[in-house]
Amino acid sequence: MYQDVIDLKAFYGGTLGSLARRRIAAQISRIWPSAAGERVLGLGYATPYLDFYRETSERTLAFMPAAQGVIKWPSSHPSASALVLDGFLPLPDACIDRALVVHSLENTDNPEDLLREVWRVLAPGGRVLVIVPNRRGVWCRMETTPFGYGRPFSRGQMTNLLRESLFVPTNWAMALHMPPAERKWLVRSSNTFERMGNRFWPAFAGVIMVEASKQLYKGVAATKRGRLGRLRPVLVPQGAVPSRVPIPPRSV
Repeated sequence: MYQDVIDLKAFYGGTLGSLARRRIAAQISRIWPSAAGERVLGLGYATPYLDFYRETSERTLAFMPAAQGVIKWPSSHPSASALVLDGFLPLPDACIDRALVVHSLENTDNPEDLLREVWRVLAPGGRVLVIVPNRRGVWCRMETTPFGYGRPFSRGQMTNLLRESLFVPTNWAMALHMPPAERKWLVRSSNTFERMGNRFWPAFAGVIMVEASKQLYKGVAATKRGRLGRLRPVLVPQGAVPSRVPIPPRSV
């Protein structure tokens, strides 16, 4: 079930949400340092992370599912956001270079359909960056943040889901190693938590981030078939005997 867009906006406007945005954005910029001249799509609630690419990309779009709701983005420019049906993107095939999926995959009822639709709109060589709650982390157990809603994932589950959706995982990252609390001493120590978490307990981070590339060809397993019957010419009835009448000699 999707969280309401008003609640998502309020979270990122608060202290903990602002801190989470900075930590996740740092990893996004490390994986995607630039998107100059490319077409970028944000799916779910990706607007807190799209400002970095809006000025240099050819086009940046923010699609938000109908069950979540939509807000105008960017606030001081012509709107580039739209309300879409879950799993149906109003875009032609192969028109997007990069897709950022945040607060979406864990909430949809059909994650495979959503990723297949992302695959459809990505251009050959296009890449998707998916951010989901980590099943082993603490953030997915706290409903005070958007990462506590929906279904969390493990790294193995994300690998299988991406491969079934014709994607090849190419890069992994973790973020949000600090506890999801707004206590002042935790906020002041957030940099220390991130450094220590990346080194000593990376498997227990709050979110999993995986970049995957579009796979254009996929081998299909051969199905076991029964032995084919003997083929017979269509114009010869079954059981017919060839004629053995001698041909008369040609007259001179």
